[in-house]
Amino acid sequence: MAVTNRLTCYSDPADHYSHRVRLVLAEKGVSVEIIDVEQGRCPPKLAELNPYGSLPTLVDRDLALYESSVVMEYLDERYPHPPLLPVYPVARANSRLLIHRIQRDWCALVDRILDKRSKEAERQLARKELRESLTGVSPLFADKAFFLSDELSLVDCCLLPILWRLPLLGIELPRPAKPLLDYMERQFAREAFQASLSAVERAMR
Repeated sequence: MAVTNRLTCYSDPADHYSHRVRLVLAEKGVSVEIIDVEQGRCPPKLAELNPYGSLPTLVDRDLALYESSVVMEYLDERYPHPPLLPVYPVARANSRLLIHRIQRDWCALVDRILDKRSKEAERQLARKELRESLTGVSPLFADKAFFLSDELSLVDCCLLPILWRLPLLGIELPRPAKPLLDYMERQFAREAFQASLSAVERAMR
């Protein structure tokens, strides 16, 4: 007799924070029910589960988790294969620090560009900063298959949804960013990445 799947993910099909969680789920090959929710339209059930009504929200039986980094780490521990964080404490701490830096340095700029309340001058400045910052770190992608790693990690799962959205953000990377562009091409072609995309995200490229 089949066991009923009880894992549910409330996800915004356009949001990069929801995308990172869907990417982890796809990498792990986890069977999950994805419930698409538009930002600002919190269904009553989600409001019961999450006091903030925020997305993404993961429900595993009686457990409801929100905040994407918490959800990603829970999934990595709950479904340990393939591991998406290093085993050793120093390497694990470095991965967490990279995730924190992506959040502070790049996600903040992405959110500013996508925020319709931002003034156009602010959005243009954020575009310039993001393009220059990504171009500046591009050489780091030359030596390894993934971001500073030989294996895909949660760091990549945070970064790739941003890179997928570059056309939407109005950002085109210059030729000197070739190592990063090559990384993007490799990762976007992967089966799990393709499986993580919502219909809304597929239309972004």
